[in-house]
Amino acid sequence: MTQRKALVAMSGGVDSSVALFLTKKAGFSCMGAYMQMCSRALLGREPNDDASDAKAIAQKLDTPFTLLDGKDAFTAHVAEHFVAAYEAGLTPNPCYQCNKTIKFGLLLHLALEMGYDTLVTGHYARVEQDPATGRFLLKKALDENKDQSYFLAGLNQQQLAHVRLPLGELTKEQVRQIAQAQGFINARKRDSQDICFIPDGDHIAFMERYRGATYPEGDYLDLQGHVIGRHKGAAGYTIGQRKGLGIALGAPAYVCAKDMENNTVTLGPNEALFRTALRADNWSWFPFPALTEPIRVLAKVRYRHTPQWATVYPEPDGFARVIFDEPQRAITTGQAVVLYEGNTVIGGGTITEIL
Repeated sequence: MTQRKALVAMSGGVDSSVALFLTKKAGFSCMGAYMQMCSRALLGREPNDDASDAKAIAQKLDTPFTLLDGKDAFTAHVAEHFVAAYEAGLTPNPCYQCNKTIKFGLLLHLALEMGYDTLVTGHYARVEQDPATGRFLLKKALDENKDQSYFLAGLNQQQLAHVRLPLGELTKEQVRQIAQAQGFINARKRDSQDICFIPDGDHIAFMERYRGATYPEGDYLDLQGHVIGRHKGAAGYTIGQRKGLGIALGAPAYVCAKDMENNTVTLGPNEALFRTALRADNWSWFPFPALTEPIRVLAKVRYRHTPQWATVYPEPDGFARVIFDEPQRAITTGQAVVLYEGNTVIGGGTITEIL
């Protein structure tokens, strides 16, 4: 029997290191790969040296290791997408986009080109094949706190067919214990919380540096359309935002709408943020190839959103309409909506319209 070959995506963190250990333990012939994605030009400073940690782990596990260059592709498909989406009045989800196009797009393509049949990552989710249909299913991780199925819901069947996620059955603490037992240098390394190309969290400064221009100031409006102040460029704001508005109105104010054509940002109270329905496109469906009839699901409109009951209706041209049983706060165009039935992901799409 031919030994299966796996390319293991390594970030220098504990999760991907344990993923390599478990994949080797399962009998795969492995190579560790660190993909360089953030250039100095993109970050405005030298990138972190996480590659050295990844290489050290690979050497400790007697595994060949390679550096791959994904900087141009990352800039084109993730950073440019991020900036252009904000400029169009959307709020992008760069991790969702990166998984589709880079980690399970370019990296998987390179893995197959190099003769590896499997791509392994340290994501907390599970992939199973439905014996009845042969389709690959995406499922939540057993550790609900760490579950990353939301960020993987844009993957397609061809991608899932080659993916192995060994951490899906483990808790984060179990992963750290395995790393500790193996003497990994990163066993207690802190998890990254930021968008990797905006480590300081200032996305407006990043966008202005990336474009080489500042965004023009414009008017804040109230819900009746009256001018109530000045904002620092509509592109930088997101629906539901309260912090960093730079305006005092005597009561908590939130971004309720943006008009990119007129460069206005509408502010209002929290209760003005609730909506019942959305439209989305760019769907990935998992148990079936396309949605052909209405279904009942639990739906999330952002990563930390508690899934809520909804009915999903197919529409022409690959769109679908999601109607929630109860109004939801700050549904935002550009974000992913992900649908669940129990622990199984039914589908994921990109929100195009709030209804």
